Amino acid sequence: MPVINRVAEMQDQVAEWRRHLHQNPELLYDVHETSRFVAEKLRSFGCDAVETGIGRTGVVGIIKGSQGDGPVIGFRADMDALPILETSGKPWASRTPGKAHSCGHDGHTAMLLGAAQYLAETRNFKGSIAVIFQPAEEGGAGALAMINDGLMDRFEIAQVYGMHNEPRLPVGHFAIGKGGVMAAADTFEITVHGRGSHAAQPHLSIDPVLVASHIVIALQSLVSRETDPLKSLVVTVASIHGGEASNVIPAFVKMTGTVRTLLPETRDFAEKRLTEVAQSTAIAHGAAAEVVYRRGYPVTFNHDGETDFAAGIAGKVAGSKAVHVGVPPHMGAEDFSYMLETRPGAFIFIGNGDTASLHNAAYDFNDEAIPYGVSYWVTLAETALAA
Repeated sequence: MPVINRVAEMQDQVAEWRRHLHQNPELLYDVHETSRFVAEKLRSFGCDAVETGIGRTGVVGIIKGSQGDGPVIGFRADMDALPILETSGKPWASRTPGKAHSCGHDGHTAMLLGAAQYLAETRNFKGSIAVIFQPAEEGGAGALAMINDGLMDRFEIAQVYGMHNEPRLPVGHFAIGKGGVMAAADTFEITVHGRGSHAAQPHLSIDPVLVASHIVIALQSLVSRETDPLKSLVVTVASIHGGEASNVIPAFVKMTGTVRTLLPETRDFAEKRLTEVAQSTAIAHGAAAEVVYRRGYPVTFNHDGETDFAAGIAGKVAGSKAVHVGVPPHMGAEDFSYMLETRPGAFIFIGNGDTASLHNAAYDFNDEAIPYGVSYWVTLAETALAA
C-alpha cells in the first residue's frame, strides 16, 4: 500500500493548514491560538470527543472505529515553535518576529490533523485512535504535563507513536531504530567563586576566569578518558559569563552547559563526576565551585515489537528500500520519551529532504513530505486496529 490516493489529494489542504500555523508560531505552553485552531479542526472533522486544556494547553481528539470495540492507540504531534528570528524568506514566514517554527512542529501538527480528518471520514478500524497535540516540547516537558494530567489513563491509551521530520533524509524515506534513539538531556550550572582584584595585580586574586578555563578542559576528560567509547557521552560548556571590565579580575564566573547520554549508568556517572571534577579543579586553584545539575528529558526509548511494526508500516507507505532500520541514535533530546516510559510505542523519523537543519533560522518544513506522513498515520491505525 503506497501513499493513499485520497491522502495525496489532501496535500494542498494540509499544506495550507501547515503554512497558517507557520505564520503564527507560539512558544512553550502559550500555544492558545494553535490549540484553538487544532480543536476547531477536530470538531469539524466529527471526532467523537475533543478535549482541551490537558497539560495546560494540550488537545486530544478521539476517533472511534466502525468495526467494533478494541484498544486505544495514541498518535502524538507537538505544536510549539522556537524563539528564533526566521530567515527562510518564504511567503508564509513567521509574522511574529523572534518566534519561528524552525523545528517543523507546524508540519507534525498539520500531518496529524490530515490523518484525523481521513480517519474520521473512513473509520475503517476497530477500537479508537487518540490524536494527541502537545504543547511545550521545546524545553517545557509538555508531554510530561499531559501525562500528569491523566492523558494515558483518562483515554485508556494502550500504545503510543510519534514522528519527527529529519532534514537531509530524502522526502519519501523513513528512519527508525530500536532502544535509545534520542539522548537524555541534562543541564548544569557551575559558579566558580574566587577573589577579585585589579587586572594588573593578578597575584592578589584567585582568578575565577582561569579556574573556569581549567574546568572546561578537565570536563572533556570525562568523555575522552573516563567513558567507554561505545557508551555515548557529550559534555558541552555552552556559556561562560564573568566580569565586565578589561582591567578587573572578577570575583566569580558562571558557566552553563548540557550533558547528553544514552544509558542510565552513563548518566549517573556523568552527574557524579562532573560535580567532582568541577569542585576539585577549583579547590586545586584555591577557589570554590558551586554545581547545580538538573536532569531533563530521559532517553527516547523505542520498544522492540512496536519498532518492528512501525518500520513495517513505513515500508507499506514508502517501500522497504526507503525505510532505514537500525539507524544510530541522535544525541538531541525529545520529550516524547516521557510517553514511551508510560506506554509501549515507537518514534520514527520522516524525510524532510535537502533543507536547512532543525533549529536553524532558515529552516522550513517540506510540504512534499505531507502525503507520506499522513499515509503513515492512517496505515498504522488501520493495520494495528484491523477488524
